Amino acid sequence: MSVLRVLGTAVATGEPVDLYADGDRWTADPVRDAEAVPVGWVLPGLVDAHTHPGYQEVGGPLDDKVLRDHLHQHVDSGVTLIRAPGLAGDPPDWFGTDPDVPRAVHAGPWIAQHGQFFDGWGRRASHAELPGLAAEQAARTGWAKLIADWKTDDEHLPAGVLRAVVERVHAVGGRVAVHSQQRSGGTAAVEAGVDSLEHGTWLDPDLLTRMAAQGTALTPTLSVLLGGVPVVTARPESEFRSWWLAGVAAHPATIAAAAEAGVTLLAGTDSLPHGRIAAEVRALAGAGVPAHQALGAASWTARAFLGLPGLEPGAPADAVVYAADPRTDLDQLDHPLAVILRGRRVR
Repeated sequence: MSVLRVLGTAVATGEPVDLYADGDRWTADPVRDAEAVPVGWVLPGLVDAHTHPGYQEVGGPLDDKVLRDHLHQHVDSGVTLIRAPGLAGDPPDWFGTDPDVPRAVHAGPWIAQHGQFFDGWGRRASHAELPGLAAEQAARTGWAKLIADWKTDDEHLPAGVLRAVVERVHAVGGRVAVHSQQRSGGTAAVEAGVDSLEHGTWLDPDLLTRMAAQGTALTPTLSVLLGGVPVVTARPESEFRSWWLAGVAAHPATIAAAAEAGVTLLAGTDSLPHGRIAAEVRALAGAGVPAHQALGAASWTARAFLGLPGLEPGAPADAVVYAADPRTDLDQLDHPLAVILRGRRVR
């Protein structure tokens, strides 16, 4: 395999980039006869921080072939790292490690209290059992994902239970992601000190300063929520319809306020089809998040949050190269000049 050379300008810093792929790591040491990729604006690989690959229908099993197909769709879009906060089953050994699929961080199957979440998916436990179950999962994979609230008339997980989950998971070196689309569930999650809040519709804006201070990230999944507005609007009048539409309508302003407050934002697509990270970046920018920050949520900021450095010697050899600065034209994200994964050019 030939050694790749990446030349250009780092989008995150505006500084020159001149790196060589020494296997799966960047080096600044020149390599003779290295293959140069097109010169351009360079990101250290895109990140989809909320995606659930590997199933064909909600509640269905994890399918290895479908999983690989979905991961290839991510790679085609420039995504070199994913976080899967919930999977339809325990993934195969090649997940996140084979050369043709993105690096991956995952939380295994979702964890919920009894009577909530999709039938056929996840694990259910009593409030007393949840901290131990979450800690066991995080000890295996580094993350546990809990459902804090579900239907509008369901009881959310109490802050005390979530706090016990966080304490047990952190004790084994893991982190906690929490699904919330209700004000009460989001409040409980933030008060418990979870590591990331997923979706976060109806989030109390008064909590944003606390989230920034304690390091609770927000993954708004805005593009899929906005995409659902026409579908839900077409439904007959109901309490759920009114609640859901109002929550989504308020979401962009909350996201913009979170960015201003210094909350770590993570870009995540959440649903089919896979490979839509560009749409999420544009949705964040459309909500009022500065383009630089929106791109970081899908690249260098997300990588740092998930424990991976960017364009520097010794870092994983991932990169996406664009002809022009994507901050001034986010449509550039749809047309990468090159995608490099694990030191290999895959596009």
